[in-house]
Amino acid sequence: MKKAPHDENCVLEVHDVTMKFNKYAVGVDSLKELIVRAFRGDLKREKHVCLKHISFQINRGEAVAVIGRNGVGKSTLLKIVSGILKPTSGWARVYGRISPLLKLGAGFDGNATGMENIYLNAAIMGYTKKEIDEKLPEIIEFSELGDFIYKPVQTYSSGMHSKLAFSITAFLDTEIILIDEVLSVGDMSFREKSYAKMKEIISHKDKTVMIVSHSNASILELCDDVLWIHDGLVKEYGPAAEVVENYEGFMRRYRKRHENDGKR
Repeated sequence: MKKAPHDENCVLEVHDVTMKFNKYAVGVDSLKELIVRAFRGDLKREKHVCLKHISFQINRGEAVAVIGRNGVGKSTLLKIVSGILKPTSGWARVYGRISPLLKLGAGFDGNATGMENIYLNAAIMGYTKKEIDEKLPEIIEFSELGDFIYKPVQTYSSGMHSKLAFSITAFLDTEIILIDEVLSVGDMSFREKSYAKMKEIISHKDKTVMIVSHSNASILELCDDVLWIHDGLVKEYGPAAEVVENYEGFMRRYRKRHENDGKR
């Protein structure tokens, strides 16, 4: 486990976080049966443990990636850190203004225009109208939305959602940024531009970034450290090159084992 930082440098702290979700037992063959059995009260529910006793700390100015196979709880962890989800036990604390970019369009009001959503999202993050007004031209220009900035967000494509969400996050002056796989979405030109902007953000020593990504090449270029989650537990937390190498070796063995199982 990575050595705990000095208190004055710690900007993000997770302590003994466990997250459990209710899930329905197998044996339900259709949505209709699910609804009927739930109404009758004879639908058995089980507890699924997504995260188990997760603890770590991130220092000011660090960029940390969260990796692991699909379904291990990476996105859930970011939602807990951002305050969207409350853990079953344990706690997560951030010391500074936080900007979560967790899912395309998350936090957007579909009936409101792109312009209105800029003000709405920035206000939720604690910005005044004057502060938003100052950043607005840069956000709109970077988003490349043109006249669509005045149209309801519910008319946007997924790529347009990505552009607006990233632009808001990139140009608001937050100390802590949480990113969940959004750098891989959108057209090629915008991906390259957003990637360059993220490198610029991370270069600032006062910016702290926590990112979920499946691109090991991006992780090695952008991040100082990597948190590897496996079966809901912290398997490793340390220097990016070291943890990524161990993870890639693990995944090669995992795929080979499953390929051999499929041939039997």
